[in-house]
Amino acid sequence: MGHGHGHGHGHGHGASDGRRLTIALTITAAVLISGAIGAWITGSLSLLADLGHQVTDVAALVAAVVAARLAQRPPSAQRTFGLGRAEVLGAAVNALALLAVTVWVAVEAIERLGNPTPVAGLGLLVFGAIGLAGNLVSLVVLSRGAAGNMNVRGAALHVLGDALGSVAVLVAAAITLLTGWIYADTAASIVIVAILVPRTVALLREASHVLLEGAPAGIDVEEVRAALAEVPGVEEVHDLHVWAINDTTPTVSAHLVISGTGCVTADCGEHGVLDAATELLEERFSLRHSTLQVEAAEHAAHESACASPAMPSASA
Repeated sequence: MGHGHGHGHGHGHGASDGRRLTIALTITAAVLISGAIGAWITGSLSLLADLGHQVTDVAALVAAVVAARLAQRPPSAQRTFGLGRAEVLGAAVNALALLAVTVWVAVEAIERLGNPTPVAGLGLLVFGAIGLAGNLVSLVVLSRGAAGNMNVRGAALHVLGDALGSVAVLVAAAITLLTGWIYADTAASIVIVAILVPRTVALLREASHVLLEGAPAGIDVEEVRAALAEVPGVEEVHDLHVWAINDTTPTVSAHLVISGTGCVTADCGEHGVLDAATELLEERFSLRHSTLQVEAAEHAAHESACASPAMPSASA
């Protein structure tokens, strides 16, 4: 007696979020062009480090804009979950690119410690200020939609990191102009690397966790199992899996073994169990996309006998 039951909810990013991301992308691209000119004119490593971050910011914002558009597309026969994984793949690529840039900047900074290069402090100040102004405008635009959209929040974090890099550039420019310390620019580039590496590693870890179908952060799979087992009429829970299509779409599937023995209320009936379990998953764990199979005890025993030894009936 197998029955599927699922509640699917679309999480399309609205047109307003798409507009915010597009505006932030346009501003960041302009800042990128300005930073490239500034790095070439001044020879600044810190501007170059910030430029590398801006490149990844543009890529991240492009991915966010594309993801916002793709998220509005309905599932198809070939892609039954839609294209929600596109933004996760984009995040992984962005993280790898940003990690490569920071490693290169770190190596270049170490080399410049032994062979310092003069930097035009005034030019560094001007282009650093342009970058910071653009980043702050982008942050204001994105912050208006960040509260209700994780995709926008991720883009805002990228821009925030870039703003911190611009601050480091301005500090280096001020020190260079006031003291003439030749290592100020190199020190600023090392600070930028120190800011970027932990955030990059965290982003890569998060994207890898989703791609490997790990349980979403904040959801205890054994707690989900115990809660389902407490639903009236449920005797056993097996083949429980909790994963995420992307960072906004946690998903769960499970087999619920029921028995009519001792069941005297309508809530113990098949559809009552399905409805109660689905509501519990949504209200208690925010698991809005669920696929539950209800089966009799003899069917569960048959499943166990037919199951491959390599396929555990455990949580993901």
